[in-house]
Amino acid sequence: MKFIDTHCHLDAAEFGGQQNAWLAAARANGVTCVIVPAVAHDNFPVVQALCAQSPECAPAYGIHPMYTDHAQPEDLTILRNYLGREETVAVGEIGLDFFIEHYDRARQEYFFIEQLKLAREFDLPVLLHIRRAQDIILKHLRQYPVRGGIAHAFNGSAQQAGEFIKLGFKLGFGGAMTYPRATRLRQLAATLTLDSLVLETDAPDIPPAFLERGIPNAPEYLPQIAATLAELRGLTLTDIAHITSENALAVLPKLSISHTTD
Repeated sequence: MKFIDTHCHLDAAEFGGQQNAWLAAARANGVTCVIVPAVAHDNFPVVQALCAQSPECAPAYGIHPMYTDHAQPEDLTILRNYLGREETVAVGEIGLDFFIEHYDRARQEYFFIEQLKLAREFDLPVLLHIRRAQDIILKHLRQYPVRGGIAHAFNGSAQQAGEFIKLGFKLGFGGAMTYPRATRLRQLAATLTLDSLVLETDAPDIPPAFLERGIPNAPEYLPQIAATLAELRGLTLTDIAHITSENALAVLPKLSISHTTD
């Protein structure tokens, strides 16, 4: 069984500069590919260097909505240079976050739209951050259509899920799905079309239910997260590994096929 973690901030401080050890643990558990999204221009070279020295890692570059308060228009020029690199698999993490009130919504939307334009220019999929902004993001995606991507940590309605799927997006499911009280999310995981689902950890964030408090999430836990999806779907873990990996490759075509083949 081989798994693809479609969203993991492996460059985060929580990993203590021991990324090689964390990746070795992930490989031992069958996680053969990890997508590492950048969040701000000063984060781009860190992600690039990490992925350059770790063959199982693939970079995405973007300006995260929670970093737009300090972003400048010239950051988009820096981003354009990174998007032109052969190894770049997506634009991300980008999107909108209306959960935290004090962030400038207009500024978030400006940077989101400009990054959608860059995704169109480079014909790259996007990795979407969405909090309390599902319908507004869908509006912008219809106005500036891209080649699809992944709605990271999806937590919308079934109707909204259907709209993202129509626009060529897969939906990312991770640790939040492992909590029994997450009934609406688990219902979505159980009933959405199988070809719309991908797996992610968002490590070190969104720890799954089986981790003790204070332990950071990590890509090595992806198969245990996948086991929840297998149970919800009535499928084997092998089935889920194969289906979600094929879905990830379909939506992120620049990923190397070697990540899922022997």
